[in-house]
Amino acid sequence: MNSTPLRIIEAARSCLLADGYAALSTRRVAEVAGVPLSQIHYHFRGKQGVIVALLDHENRQLLTRQREMYGSDTPLWQRYEQACDFLEDDLASGYVRVLQEMIAAGWSDADLAARVLTLLQSWFEVLNEVAREAEERFGSLGPVRPADLAMLIGLSFLGGEAVILLGDEGWNARVRSALRSVGAVIRRFEESA
Repeated sequence: MNSTPLRIIEAARSCLLADGYAALSTRRVAEVAGVPLSQIHYHFRGKQGVIVALLDHENRQLLTRQREMYGSDTPLWQRYEQACDFLEDDLASGYVRVLQEMIAAGWSDADLAARVLTLLQSWFEVLNEVAREAEERFGSLGPVRPADLAMLIGLSFLGGEAVILLGDEGWNARVRSALRSVGAVIRRFEESA
């Protein structure tokens, strides 16, 4: 990606984290990026385009990280714990906030919702691969199909992220504990197999 679109994406990220999607102004993004407003419209066609490009840009980087981690030979429970650690990184980087802002904006914009769901699908594909690996290694997962298990885990993270962003420390601790407890279940299952 050449420098102007990347500068715009980085400026949009900064503005989104500071102001949220509803208050995001392309004029402000252009100002922070140090480019004329016309450059945002030229490269991204407006506010929604630049934010989807931002989400896509960060999403690709994080998916590469997840695929490398899940592609390792370490036990599944350790990979799951690493995914929980990555959640902390993603919260700190602002990625989770960007994603959740786009999900919320998609509630009233069908085109944006479709684009966000396409990005989310790539995460669920990674989880499906891991769930299929678990089934291949350990046999039946009981009454739960691998695709359903992947969906449940992915949705647990998405819902947990939304609650964490609300900022209540008690709820944050409960969410983090619940997500981590799944790793203990995976470990028990894996070690007994």
